[in-house]
Amino acid sequence: MEKGLSYTSKTIVNRNNTAIAMGSGDLEVFATPALVALMENAAKQAVENYLPEGSTTVGAQIQTSHIKPSALGEEVTATAVLEEVEGRKLTFRLKATDSQGIVGEGRHIRYIVDICRFMSKLK
Repeated sequence: MEKGLSYTSKTIVNRNNTAIAMGSGDLEVFATPALVALMENAAKQAVENYLPEGSTTVGAQIQTSHIKPSALGEEVTATAVLEEVEGRKLTFRLKATDSQGIVGEGRHIRYIVDICRFMSKLK
């Protein structure tokens, strides 16, 4: 796994991913939980094709700032760039934008896990 791997995830703000629909606020704007999910998806996708067979990544920590609102119909993109690799620990820099500019930024830590071993912890 090498530093610099990146991916950009995109979504359109719609009635299902607004703050009011997700219960995180009272307004019909892109919800912070939806922004976080979009950022996490970008990080997951950035490294997905470079993982060992039978492995995936799981989110462990995210620090994010939701800087400004995005309106219904707006396309929001989130880009994750792999900044550090420490064994199984992966650290990403995150940036989200819409047509008006930056709407969010942050850092995200994911860990590489063996799927079977990870799921066996649920028993």
